[in-house]
Amino acid sequence: MTTLNGSGTFYGSIPVFRGFARLMDPALYSPLPDDWSIGVADIVESTRAIAQARYKAVNMAGAAVIAAVTNALDGREFPFVFGGDGASFAVSPDDVERARAALAATAIWVRDDLDLAMRVALLPIAAVRAQGLDVRVARFGPSPNLSYAMFSGGGLGWAEAAMKRGEFAVPMAPPGTQPDLSGLSCRFEEIPSVRGLILSVLVVPAQGADASAFRKLIEDVIAQVERSPDSGRPVPPGGPPLRWPPQGVEFEARAQRGGSLFRRRAAVLAHTLFVYLIMRFGIKVGGFVPKAYVQQVVENSDFRKYDDGLRMILDCTPDLERTLTARLAAAASAGVASYGLHRQDAAMMTCFTPSALRSDHVHFIDGARGGYAAAAAALKAAQA
Repeated sequence: MTTLNGSGTFYGSIPVFRGFARLMDPALYSPLPDDWSIGVADIVESTRAIAQARYKAVNMAGAAVIAAVTNALDGREFPFVFGGDGASFAVSPDDVERARAALAATAIWVRDDLDLAMRVALLPIAAVRAQGLDVRVARFGPSPNLSYAMFSGGGLGWAEAAMKRGEFAVPMAPPGTQPDLSGLSCRFEEIPSVRGLILSVLVVPAQGADASAFRKLIEDVIAQVERSPDSGRPVPPGGPPLRWPPQGVEFEARAQRGGSLFRRRAAVLAHTLFVYLIMRFGIKVGGFVPKAYVQQVVENSDFRKYDDGLRMILDCTPDLERTLTARLAAAASAGVASYGLHRQDAAMMTCFTPSALRSDHVHFIDGARGGYAAAAAALKAAQA
């Protein structure tokens, strides 16, 4: 597995599991090869951006990391996770320098075009294992179209903390460097709750927690959620609202390459009008079938994941919210877990669609009023 060819094909060799309730089964997770590297990125002072109602920009920045690295790797599969105000991923030694360049370019683009500060770091898996931790990866298939990564072992959390200490930092690229963000968009409108509220959930093991007790907690929480309609998915069966001009025009224009910003805005407006019309009236264009695409958007929505902790964006009833809160509070009191929750009235979607003719496009879901970043702030406050 640690030879170059074996390392490079590692992720694709991991079987895809179905059924989110299985995610705590350790047999699903494979340790990263010894020659792989971990990439981490996050927005500095995302709480302030939330207070300024700029969370859509924060989400765009986090998703840009995944888009830039994917495009730099020519679309090859690699494990990643979207965290709302950032992202984490792992790459083989063949891809590490391309990933480094993509991180550097994304950081300067986020600063210059989104007016946000992004930290980025890239570190060898050996640095994680030297701490007695690991990074293990599973592949979850939310639909027949797509799979994405789950992470365990404690290594991603340590890597993020190291990044925040200034370790393993990737310097920003020169001003004007533009990452390849092809396929990144945010055309859909906010998705209002239909069941009562959108709940952002973040649950991590408490320091020194019993592993079996934490596993039981996560399985209990997921079982509660699985009993709710469509497992709490915040994206309605008919897809998110779509209007023209879309709210994300400015972000999408800034993600384009070439020409003045004015010309890029005009091009995005024209293209999104075309897309709006064919989606609004269900017009088939070549191999593109709007109804099938919308179904894939719903099925491919990334609204729950595991990366050393459980993350979910749920459209839930007040009763379910009270049940989850009580279970998590009891676990915190018992020293099993720490958690953060954030309540809001809507969710939002940021899309990565390298090709609308393929079914493996992914749609990152977060809360529209702070989402994962606000839940993380609540968790940090509870740990203080």
